[in-house]
Amino acid sequence: MEQASPTSTTSILIGVMSEECARPVAAPLNALTDELVSRFGNAVSAVLLYGSCLRSSNFSDGLVDLYVLVDSYANVRTSKIKELVDAWLPPTVFSINVLAPDGSLLRAKCALITLADFEKGTASWFHGYLWGRFSQPSRLVFSRNQAVSTRVHTALANAVKRMTSEALPDKPQVLDSATLWEHALTLTYRTELRPERASRPAEIVGHDVGYYRRITLAAVQSVPRLSLLPGQDDRYSVSPADAGAVPHAVRWQRRRVAGRLLNVLRLIKSFYTFENGLDYVIWKLERHLGEPVPISPRLRRYPLIFCWPLLWRLLRNRQLR
Repeated sequence: MEQASPTSTTSILIGVMSEECARPVAAPLNALTDELVSRFGNAVSAVLLYGSCLRSSNFSDGLVDLYVLVDSYANVRTSKIKELVDAWLPPTVFSINVLAPDGSLLRAKCALITLADFEKGTASWFHGYLWGRFSQPSRLVFSRNQAVSTRVHTALANAVKRMTSEALPDKPQVLDSATLWEHALTLTYRTELRPERASRPAEIVGHDVGYYRRITLAAVQSVPRLSLLPGQDDRYSVSPADAGAVPHAVRWQRRRVAGRLLNVLRLIKSFYTFENGLDYVIWKLERHLGEPVPISPRLRRYPLIFCWPLLWRLLRNRQLR
């Protein structure tokens, strides 16, 4: 049987990601994209919706997660320092609040990054900050033109391929798509300071089993060491890793060290880029922990100095994994 070329197999996955991106979302979301385009003008290449609000379809409760892909940091910043900070540790997180047509308040957490950095992050970054997030479902809620859409769809396909490849264990085994993706999400969650339940990866995969089946089937011929079992539509064989390859556990331990350092740096950065940054961080913690997190006057006044005891307590109590 003639093997499909890498280009054709990637095209299949790109097509699947294009279909996923085009799925409809609630009309009130247009108010958020309109605000972003109004704020940044022609610098906006695309806007992607992802995360918990996409899964729940409830955009009025909590923060809507959006990625704002721009042409360059210089085109959206008024100072060279802000431009350099954006480029040094992308993405830059900020918030927007708008009123929907029905009068309800929509709040969004936006991550700003250039389209070029987004492409690199989903394909070649060592840490899975982007390819871990965007191998999961997302919607392209704004795109400047078809050329930009194609680049975004290709980046999402690369994220799926990278995530799948990096999640494969060293030893041969047989698994289905749900098992593969639960393992993959568990690995990426461990590289971040995420106050998530251990059951969270299974819940996310279980919420959209069909999506993970589709992307795994579409990606299988583009992922070395993964093959579909004959006569099966969701059973895959994993071949052994090359003898000279860096072991799976070692790669992910390195990502865990690097990821936690990057999380701390991004947390510090968000105090300056996110409106009411401390309140956002505390709200996020309370939402995941299910309990109040007290804010002392000292912490509110000097968050970069007095956040460390709180962070240490959460780590010591294993509330941040």
